[in-house]
Amino acid sequence: MYIVTGATGFIGSNLLYAMQQNGYDDIVAVDDFGREKKWRNIAKRGALRFVLPDQLDSFLSAHAAEVKAILHLGAISSTTETDVDKIVVNNFQFTVSLFEFCTSNNIPLIYASSAATYGAGEHGFVDRDDLYFLSSLQPLNPYGWSKNAVDKFLAREISSSTGIVPQVVGLKFFNVYGPNEYHKGMQMSVVRHFFEQYRSTGKVRLFKSYRDDCADGEQRRDFVWVGDCVSVMLWMLEHPQVSGLFNVGTGNATSYNVVAESIARSMGIEPRIEYVDMPDSVRNQYQYFTQADLTKLRSAGYDKPFLTVPEGVEKYVNGFLATDDIYL
Repeated sequence: MYIVTGATGFIGSNLLYAMQQNGYDDIVAVDDFGREKKWRNIAKRGALRFVLPDQLDSFLSAHAAEVKAILHLGAISSTTETDVDKIVVNNFQFTVSLFEFCTSNNIPLIYASSAATYGAGEHGFVDRDDLYFLSSLQPLNPYGWSKNAVDKFLAREISSSTGIVPQVVGLKFFNVYGPNEYHKGMQMSVVRHFFEQYRSTGKVRLFKSYRDDCADGEQRRDFVWVGDCVSVMLWMLEHPQVSGLFNVGTGNATSYNVVAESIARSMGIEPRIEYVDMPDSVRNQYQYFTQADLTKLRSAGYDKPFLTVPEGVEKYVNGFLATDDIYL
């Protein structure tokens, strides 16, 4: 069986879809189902087992011999979350406990790290996994800090281990967009936010730039289609000899202006952009540029292309957002 945490979330639900499409038929979906509508993200999936996070330890103890791999996507992913104790429990301690279970039972672990670990990009966006480099990174918020804390802890444990260490892969996802993200509120991708703005007001509002070397709307991020992220995860699952930290992005930074224009074209309307002040609470945590260095991923053997932003936006807008059924 395959354990997927964060299974009803954005990336997790897309992963379940791809796994079942590719013949993985014994999947355990781990998540808090609560009173939200996230269950709709997996309503179309085939037979699954469901386990709540606080039941996972006992479930793993009872089924350790049957577990083939753990794909760990569950986390508090909000970059504006300020309850650091909650972040430590959910993002750090939970991941470490899964790592310890996997190493004790020789089970592959593929987990979600984040490009938020790079902070403002002072040291670039190269996915080195040595402890010295990871310790030099300066994340801008508790979420990024927690992901980097996991990366550092696992790097130390793996480098100091004298026994057999199974596959351990951390994936530094950049700015992911695609179906099944509706429940994320303000943390939804800008693609989803911009689409809704166009539909309700006929225009998109972008933050002004507060740097002399960057014009308004020319802030650039590496926006990556969620299906491409899932493809990388499945490739890792099929190549258990590959371990380490890997960037997952397109390798190209795209401006917010281009994203807004691409959405308008996909909707068949003229682009209209208004530049607005950035809130004071965001300015000191704002990334003006991110771009995944894919050298390491390509060197490991992953050779599939990534959708460009215009391609991904067209697929998202006309395949999901502009339809009656927005769920994958």
